[in-house]
Amino acid sequence: MRSDDAGRLVLAGVPIGDPADASPRLRDLLATADVIAAEDTRRLRRLAADLDVTLGGKIVSYYDSVEGARTPELLAALRGGATVLLVTDAGMPTVSDPGYRLVSAAATEGLPVTALAGPSAVTTALAVSGLPTDRFCFEGFLPRRAGERRARLAELATEPRTLVLFEAPHRLAATVTDLAAAFGDDRPAVACRELTKTYEEVRRGSLADLAAWAAAGVRGEITLVVGGAPAAAYVGSSDDLVALVRAREQAGQSRKDAIGEVARETGLPKREVYAAVVAAKNDHPRRH
Repeated sequence: MRSDDAGRLVLAGVPIGDPADASPRLRDLLATADVIAAEDTRRLRRLAADLDVTLGGKIVSYYDSVEGARTPELLAALRGGATVLLVTDAGMPTVSDPGYRLVSAAATEGLPVTALAGPSAVTTALAVSGLPTDRFCFEGFLPRRAGERRARLAELATEPRTLVLFEAPHRLAATVTDLAAAFGDDRPAVACRELTKTYEEVRRGSLADLAAWAAAGVRGEITLVVGGAPAAAYVGSSDDLVALVRAREQAGQSRKDAIGEVARETGLPKREVYAAVVAAKNDHPRRH
């Protein structure tokens, strides 16, 4: 149980490129937070200078290699009533960036954790991609080793949702080539480079097109958005559909949810799955 005078941990989304995207709340917290934990203190000071903000609190570094050692110190500050502001180089902390350990530890102790909404390369790239946005998944950075990366992509090849991932510029060509091999040359994709910055570039095409583009060498921060796998043609019978729905109902799902899930998995319209269930019910009336 936390003390009523405990402080709060604020996860701050910072600009992913253009400092002008900083919110008034971010400016205020940079000036008033008791402690600022930053992935790169030099970038923090540069951002503060761009925003004409004087950093008033204690500044500590908080990056991958020091997370474990620094977390107890920050927890102690929170217990003592401090406002601790966590910022990364760009975007939201914990999203392919440091912060998870601190948030998890604070939540375990019941210490207040909140977020200051801000820019995100994930949703920005997804929004400008022109690919479906109603359902998507985020994979962060793929494994660096070629064999591990290809194995992960093989697992993702049938994922129907739009895929968003990050990649370093020096690995981009190899990654897009592996994506084309795993997903097919014709899968639609978008490479977003240097989002919100002066030389922003949004490159659309097939994975084969992007592989050819990346082969020449690309610089800057890269976010990739890849179209989901097309639904495979369903080859089962109506009885199979009914069995799939009933199995989900027996597992505790409502009929509506079960029908929706089976429709997504088979690529069939919900009305077709529903019709199969109704027909089966009519064929086998309840006995009294």
